[in-house]
Amino acid sequence: MSITRLARLASGSGPLVGLPRMAAVSLCPRRLHAPSDERRSGTRFDADSSGRPTTWDSFGIWDNRIDEPILLPSSIRYGKPIPKVSLSKVGCASLIGRRKENEDRFRLSQINNNLIYFAVFDGHGGPGAADFCHRYMETFIKDLVADEGNLEVVLTRAFLEVDSALAENLQHSFDEPGANAGTTATVALLRDGIELVVASVGDSRAMLCRKGKALKLTVDHTPERKDEKDRIKRSGGFITWNSLGQSNVNGRLAMTRSIGDFDLKDMGVIAEPETKRVSLSHVHDSFLALTTDGINFIMNSQEICNVINQCHDPKEAAQRISEQALQYGSEDNSTIMVVPFGAWGKHTSSDSGFSFSRSFVSSGRWA
Repeated sequence: MSITRLARLASGSGPLVGLPRMAAVSLCPRRLHAPSDERRSGTRFDADSSGRPTTWDSFGIWDNRIDEPILLPSSIRYGKPIPKVSLSKVGCASLIGRRKENEDRFRLSQINNNLIYFAVFDGHGGPGAADFCHRYMETFIKDLVADEGNLEVVLTRAFLEVDSALAENLQHSFDEPGANAGTTATVALLRDGIELVVASVGDSRAMLCRKGKALKLTVDHTPERKDEKDRIKRSGGFITWNSLGQSNVNGRLAMTRSIGDFDLKDMGVIAEPETKRVSLSHVHDSFLALTTDGINFIMNSQEICNVINQCHDPKEAAQRISEQALQYGSEDNSTIMVVPFGAWGKHTSSDSGFSFSRSFVSSGRWA
């Protein structure tokens, strides 16, 4: 493929049809072997001798910090350049904090040629439920996606089927320790590098950084939500508050949806997730972050977004966020996954923001 055609593809000018099929072609200027007299400083050069320098920012890759090829079939299908998301570039970190055991789990994998899976699970009452989801959620999704094209339907059915399978697995051990364990679940599927679908139960979160701002993709399932509280009460459950003012279902569970927690299923605690679908804009979207409440309770979404935007790569970002949460006073397991997109490195901020939760912890009222 010629430099001219690549440049036009990256800048958004010229048709995408008729391009040869291949797995991926890099559009990063440092990997284009243009003649020396066509090169310019930074990320601009007059590739097609039109007198107008090509601006690679129109593709979204900023400052060459994430050097990824494009997915040519997807780019042709959607009519715009779509960068490949490589699992090797994803940053993950999970710290035990001051707990005796780390009950958080995370997983990422390539489901098939055009579908990637990302997930975090925050177990409670023992790691059993989180371990089960970590092991089998991906398998259920893989089986369902073979026959169902709607990813929101796939994720909803996968959550419910995993919950049922866990119940069946525990049906003869309800009197054993950990038999009533449960877990949050926040799962994201990325199809064709552009269709992002997220499903969640509990209070682990998914957040998209768009134009430097945090865009929440999930809403916590807690008794503080009127719709959630009303369902619990209609089902015969009740809400109590602890000494810190935190609400709990039947005095035990801080969330109203989860996988597991079978002793509270009749009280309105359900495994059906809420889902959200987003079409990515790699010119504006920098990353997806999945986090457990060891981070969420101590750092707000915009603060997390700002800190990540100060980091050189996603692996450094994940490590810094997990460590910073502990430094700020979190005693819980702290897990984060950072998935870079086309605009990685484009938006930076020196504003660390303000977290009410951190102020609350600093006052000495942490339980």
